[in-house]
Formats: sequence, C-alpha cells, structure tokens
Amino acid sequence: MLVLFETAAGYAIFKVLNEKKLQEVDSLWKEFETPEKANKIVKLKHFEKFQDTTEALAASTALVEGKLSKNLKKILKKIVAKDAHEQLAVADAKLGGVIKDKLNLSCIHSPMVTELMRGIRSQIEGLITGLPAREMAAMCLGLAHSLSRYKLKFSPDKVDTMIIQAISLLDDLDKELNNYIMRCREWYGWHFPELGKIITDNLMYCKCVRKVGDRSNFASSDVSDILPEEIEEDVKAAAEISMGTEVSEEDINNIIHLCDQVIEISEYRTQLYDYLKNRMMAIAPNLTIMVGELVGARLIAHAGSLLNLAKHPASTVQLLGAEKALFRALKTKRDTPKFGLIYHASLVGQTNAKNKGKISRMLAAKTALTIRYDALGENTSAEMGAENRLKVETRLRLLEERGIRRISGTGKALARADKYQNKSEVKIFDPSGDSTLPAVSKKRKIQEVEEQDTEVAVKAKKFKAEMKEETTVEHDEPVKKKKKKKDKEKQAEQEVLNEEPPISPTVENTEKKKKKKKKVKNEDED
Repeated sequence: MLVLFETAAGYAIFKVLNEKKLQEVDSLWKEFETPEKANKIVKLKHFEKFQDTTEALAASTALVEGKLSKNLKKILKKIVAKDAHEQLAVADAKLGGVIKDKLNLSCIHSPMVTELMRGIRSQIEGLITGLPAREMAAMCLGLAHSLSRYKLKFSPDKVDTMIIQAISLLDDLDKELNNYIMRCREWYGWHFPELGKIITDNLMYCKCVRKVGDRSNFASSDVSDILPEEIEEDVKAAAEISMGTEVSEEDINNIIHLCDQVIEISEYRTQLYDYLKNRMMAIAPNLTIMVGELVGARLIAHAGSLLNLAKHPASTVQLLGAEKALFRALKTKRDTPKFGLIYHASLVGQTNAKNKGKISRMLAAKTALTIRYDALGENTSAEMGAENRLKVETRLRLLEERGIRRISGTGKALARADKYQNKSEVKIFDPSGDSTLPAVSKKRKIQEVEEQDTEVAVKAKKFKAEMKEETTVEHDEPVKKKKKKKDKEKQAEQEVLNEEPPISPTVENTEKKKKKKKKVKNEDED
C-alpha cells in the first residue's frame, strides 16, 4: 500500500512495510511513538518539494477544492503508475475519486487511513530527512497566511478600513464646516449684515468676502465670476446703504483667512467624497447600487467591517443605527423602530410615510443579500444589486398604486380618474366669527329685564284689585234667611280662600271674628 501525504513543503509518498499492524486501528498510535518505530511501519518513497509559496498555495487550494493539480498529476504518473497494482491511501475521499477517474488508480479512504495519517504527521521530522523543523514551521506559517487570504478573497482593493476612516472623516469635516461658516457669517455680519440675506450659498459667500474684503470695495470690484448678475446688483446696492459698523483692516484680514480655510476644507471634502465613492464601487458595488455610497459606508463603519456586516441578518441591517430607540421601546413596551441608518436611502425617501416601514424591511432583506455577495462572492459585477433594486422599485410602485386601485366584480382594476374641473366659489366673510362675545348688546338685555319687571308689577296690581272687589262684595251682600243660600255663601267663601295668596296672621284673626259675628246674628234671627 502507498500513502499520499501532503505537507506545506511538498508532496510525500510513503510505502507501508507492515500492513498487518494497520488492522489494529485502536492501537496503531503506539507504533508511532518514536521515529524508530515509525520507520518500521512506513518508509519514504518519494518527496516532491514546492519551489515557492505560490506553488504551495496553488497545490493547497486545489486540495481544498478537491481538484487534481498538475504537479500532483505528474508525480502520480511517474511514481505510483509503476506500482499500479497497489492501493493508494488518501486523506480526502473526494480527491481519491478524482484520481481514480483520471489516472485509473485504486484509492482507499477509511478510519485506518486517518489514524495512519495522524501517526505520520506526528513523526514527520524523522520520516522526511533533510527538512529542518525550523524551515518546516516557517513554510507552514507562510502557507497558512496565504491560504487564509485566498479563502477570504483578500486583496488590497478590498480593504474596508479605508472606507470606515473616510466616512468618519467626512462626517467630521461636515461638522467643522458648519461651525466655520456660522462663525464667518456672524463675524462679517457686523460689518455687512445685508450680505448674509442676499447670498444664501455658504461657499459663494466665503468666496465673495475673500475677494472683496471691505464692503466699500463692492462698488468698484467685479464679482461676476462668483455671483449671478441679479445678485451682484443687489449686493452693490445694499453695500451703499448698509447699516453695519466699520471695522479695521486687521479684522478684515482675519475674516479673509477664515474664508480661505472654509474654501480649502470644502474642496477637500468634495475630493474625499469622490475617493469614498470610488472605494465603495470597488469594495461593495452591489451595496452601493442598493442604498448609495454614504449609507453603505455608514453601515460598514457601524458594523466594523464588510465581513461583520455580512454576518448580520436582514432585521439587524434594518435597525442598525437605532439601537437606543429599539432598547428604549422594548423597555417601555412601546412600538419598536422600523428603520435605522437605512432610512436615509433614496428608495425609503421616495415613499410616503405609510409605506416607509414595508419598503425599509424589503430593502434591508435585499441589501443583506448584496452585502454577502460583495463580501464572500468571487464575482465583482454589480448585476445582482441592479436586479434587487429593480425588484424593490416595482414593489414600491405597486404599493403606491394600491391606493388608486379599486376592487370590482371582475377583480382588481384601476380606478377611472374623472376630468378635473375647477369650481370657484365666492365666499363672503362673516365678521361674527371674529368675536367670542354674544351678539346681543347689554343695553337690550337691561331693557328686557325692565319689561319683565313691569309685567310682574302689573299682574300684582290686578291681583290686589280683584281681592279688594271680593272683600267689598262680601260686606255689601244682604243676609238671607234660607239655609240653601247659606250653603252657597259658604262654598263661595271657600273658593275665594283657595284662590287667595297666604294672608298674614292679623288678617286671619279679623276674618275669624267676622265669621263669629255672622254666626251669632244668624242664631239670634232663628
């Protein structure tokens, strides 16, 4: 039996001397305790050393992918073909299948072969002569680094650290520019306050101040290369009637120096943005197409690297940058946020407020796919990003049209938009809505109250007059003899008493006395 053993230094082919001992798999490790014992089991037949690291890397990558390299093919044809009747022990079953197909050699892979390979590896220094341990360690380290770079598809163009630094510097420059421009406008505003309202662009403002200096120079200076004609005329007219204070030449020089700094930083910012745009297209072209350069760079910077970002699921990509809001919502048991840094993408900005959550979720899912393709894929084309962006745009269009669609008897159909006709209605202003006070005046109220009082007084007078008439009628009526007449008089008196208001106790006493007198007279008459 022959054994194919791969090392960082080259290919080694061993001849098994005692195959009977290989049958005892559990105790096979005892036969490789010392180099002397190992030489009794296997013997080196051929060793093919690699010329450089590049060749070693090519051979290692071929073995990892289960392919047969050219160098290994030549060795097997020369050495193993002579002993074609013997089996070839290999560490990888996939590689054994390829060798069997191409070279028609019988290959074997079993637990016994695995233990044999482990024993050879433990005593490799004693089995392969002329290969120092220090040189072998250096070869292993170099090959490990090269193979790791190959597995991660590492290249100098794919360094995402530059993107992280560039986007951080871009944000810092924006902050500093805002502070400098605000200070420049406030400083020069004491001398020429009207200029800040006329020129709204910050860069044009600083260029104009640097070129002219004192406001008295605006009349004689030509700033047509900086400002349009209309704005230039307004500036010159405002300079003649400006209400600003006079400043010295030293103050103007310091303001001009500050304007120089603003202009230089602005130019460097544009240069840095172009650099960032190019790096993003080189490292993550699909991510750049999906969300843009700035949002993609901020996602990479927030995750730490493109590889770390590729490990995140779509839900995490959607909420990157909104961690505080997320945990605050979970703590207070409120609604969680729907988007983080991805909110600044152009596709999310195009949608209305109702559909922003749906589009951000779909965009995050497609963005996660493009990130993994950029980080781990072999192809560097941006076709996948363009396809996914097109899918998100079609989904966005469907969501926007859903508000226009109506459900009919035959299915979904677009609603017919009637022709728009402008109906102009002339409305008259109602002044009564300007005041919160009641519309009735106080004088009228007072008059109404007085009328009510007079009505009450008239009713009281009428009532008193009726009472007086009744009392006079009672005194004037002659006394009758018959009982029937007495009964009628009593009924009339009771009705009068019911109609009368409550009378004071003195009046009641007088009425009782009168009744008693009448009764006495009636008894005397009887």
